Amino acid sequence: MAVTQRPHAVCIPYPAQGHIGPMLKLAKLLHHKGFYITFVHTHFNYARLLKSRGPHSLCGSPTFRFETIPDGLPPPQNPDATQDIVDLSISTAKNCLVPFRNLCNRLNSMSSSDIPPVSCIVPDGSMSFALQVAEELGVPGVLFWTVSAYCFLCYLHFPELIQRGFTPLKDASYLTNGYLDTVIDWIPGIKSIRLRELPTFLRTTDPNDRMLEFAKGEIPHSHKASAVILNTFDALESDVLESLSSILKRIYTIGPLQLLLNRVSDDDTKAIGSNLWKEDPVCLEWLHSQEPESVVYINFGSITIMTPNQLVEFAWGLAQSMQKFLWIIRPDLVTGDLVFPPEFVTQTEDRGLLASWCDQEQVLNHPSIGGFLTHCGWNSTIESVSAGVPMSCWPFFADQQTNCMRICTQWDVGIEIDSDVKREEVERLVRELMEGEKGKEMKKRVMDLKKKAEEATSPSGGSSVLNLDKMLEEVLLFPHKVSLA
Repeated sequence: MAVTQRPHAVCIPYPAQGHIGPMLKLAKLLHHKGFYITFVHTHFNYARLLKSRGPHSLCGSPTFRFETIPDGLPPPQNPDATQDIVDLSISTAKNCLVPFRNLCNRLNSMSSSDIPPVSCIVPDGSMSFALQVAEELGVPGVLFWTVSAYCFLCYLHFPELIQRGFTPLKDASYLTNGYLDTVIDWIPGIKSIRLRELPTFLRTTDPNDRMLEFAKGEIPHSHKASAVILNTFDALESDVLESLSSILKRIYTIGPLQLLLNRVSDDDTKAIGSNLWKEDPVCLEWLHSQEPESVVYINFGSITIMTPNQLVEFAWGLAQSMQKFLWIIRPDLVTGDLVFPPEFVTQTEDRGLLASWCDQEQVLNHPSIGGFLTHCGWNSTIESVSAGVPMSCWPFFADQQTNCMRICTQWDVGIEIDSDVKREEVERLVRELMEGEKGKEMKKRVMDLKKKAEEATSPSGGSSVLNLDKMLEEVLLFPHKVSLA
């Protein structure tokens, strides 16, 4: 007989902004499908959410609850800054298993008509320790990788890249002597890619590099998971999905998650937010007063760190481009003091707005936005594609160089700014993005991708809609005989 209790999914994101957001979207979709949700933050990030959004934003449904576990790190000096990614990665892998296991056991001990027993665990791809708990409980463990399918395929081949001697690099000269232009042409599904276009964790001379060791430890767990979920859609990445499907037993593309979520109108979790910084309401108010497609939006994400000189070069490039702009400046964006040249502020005060944080999806979908200067994180990439906004790209680290290559050379919906940023190049490329012929061509192509994203999330047979339902039927609701309440 089928049990009438709701299925209970425990979702645990990697504790950084770019991972929390998509995991929360996935959790909301599962909740809409009838799941009871326990969403697990670290103590540190939960405190940041309470500060940025208030306790009301973490309420809304008795069947969508939050729990916290420690991340194993000492309290940081700046409570509003992104934690060091290397330290955080090593610490979560080392220290989070036991508190997460204890949490899941406590949830099961509380099992009642109000809190059903845990029936599945959905961890971030970088929190694979949670799969051990799923195995101990005898429930499905589904990894959610918050990168593109293309990048995920690259990650799966990291062990072979190491085995073949492509990394670690012999010495620091290999970063500049042309070695990074070496072409890799043996990854099935990827015709060819240069080393510099692979995720940057490979660019180390240390055979004991902590981030490379972390990646080596996490990646093999994807083969042990009950399934893998990706926030992408078939029409965007069909070139690599067949190869991925031959490597992993179950992989489901269910993106863009936000477009799926936009079709959910009757769920009481809509107000629950994920931004760790307080959103500035002035952003949308200012955009309302601007002409259609007249504003370039600049946001380098939650982790990118630039030097004061790079900030000045971007600032003067924007000033000299004569374009209107909305520029998100995180409190921890710059190493050292965050100081703009007074002349820059004076020259751009009538056509520019500086803000600390915003709701990026609302901004990208605003009719006044004409282009996006981005770090090329996967969230920003798929959100820009979904909004039909062409990009100017300045990748920082991890998968961002890989995404930049896809955006600029394979999909041809963006143009790259050199890592050694100069104001003249910023001026030229921002003008091209907003006014040039290439910018107009990119706009047409990205609008075509937007249409395909909308088709993928259409209730009438969209591939991502079907894949989500298939994943529920084949994995999260099987073999446990639970029925949706």
